[in-house]
Amino acid sequence: MEQREKKYVPVIVRFDTDGKMRPMEIEFSEGQKYPVDQILDVCRAACQSVGGVGDRYTCRIQGKESYLWFEKGRWFVAAKRM
Repeated sequence: MEQREKKYVPVIVRFDTDGKMRPMEIEFSEGQKYPVDQILDVCRAACQSVGGVGDRYTCRIQGKESYLWFEKGRWFVAAKRM
């Protein structure tokens, strides 16, 4: 099983008229920005691989499904450990 680590990331977010957040772009590292193509699901969930509980956004980014968590006012991903 590959090793993962919790990585907090900057996210550009749009709020709709109902106050719902929609992540638009994730900056994984300096110069690596990825637009979020589609939000597939939002639910309250635990991140089993790196710990933490928050709102889990299932996103389509560059044709692949990825998870993005919003926990205590910050965004994180379960990044592959290098």
